[in-house]
Amino acid sequence: MPTGTALDEVTREADGGIVLAGARLVLDPAGALYWPAERMLVVADLHLEKGSAFAARGVPLPPYDTRATLAALAQMVERWRPRTLVALGDSFHDRGGAGRLGGEERETIGALGRGRELVWIAGNHDPEPLAGIGGTHAQELRVGPLTLRHEPQAGDGAGEIAGHFHPVARLVVRGRGLRRRCFVTDGARLVMPALGAYAGGLNVRDAALAGLFTDAYAAHLVGGARIYRIAGHACLPDR
Repeated sequence: MPTGTALDEVTREADGGIVLAGARLVLDPAGALYWPAERMLVVADLHLEKGSAFAARGVPLPPYDTRATLAALAQMVERWRPRTLVALGDSFHDRGGAGRLGGEERETIGALGRGRELVWIAGNHDPEPLAGIGGTHAQELRVGPLTLRHEPQAGDGAGEIAGHFHPVARLVVRGRGLRRRCFVTDGARLVMPALGAYAGGLNVRDAALAGLFTDAYAAHLVGGARIYRIAGHACLPDR
């Protein structure tokens, strides 16, 4: 249990269930969202081939991020067995990322889409359709009361699920600082954590992110066996 934050502001969520615009959703502790009524699994900001993009610019990052990210995604697909898999944009780190995929990684993506609908939402890093990896491409996806897109739009945001910001929450655990990826929601709009192994993060208290929500927003921390919900005002800003 996190400490250093008022305990009445911290909730360990057994099943990760939330309601957004009337739709019941499940937050996976590994960083995906599952919509049981639609049998839909949603992930955001994979940033595949970021390592190879940096290597081309002379930045020595180990080139294993794509394999690690796809392995995590494959585990989620196996766990939830979705009918539809949606990636909310910035699935590749740049427009040439799909062309740099290795054979094994390309086969993994093919397996992820086998027997289900695979939807690639356009992101700012990958705005055009992705050649040679299957699935369909869309600017956004509207299903029932929810709209799935890459970047949150200005306004009340009712029913919006987006990525782009890579939210992280900072708190104190046993006297030590902890910074962890998280979902952020106020019950109307939800911003998802980045799944990419090399993806960075923006603090939920940053004005660009916090300004999207009402004062009642909460961070739902991922990366462990369970989801932890922390009130937004109880999260700590970066120093």
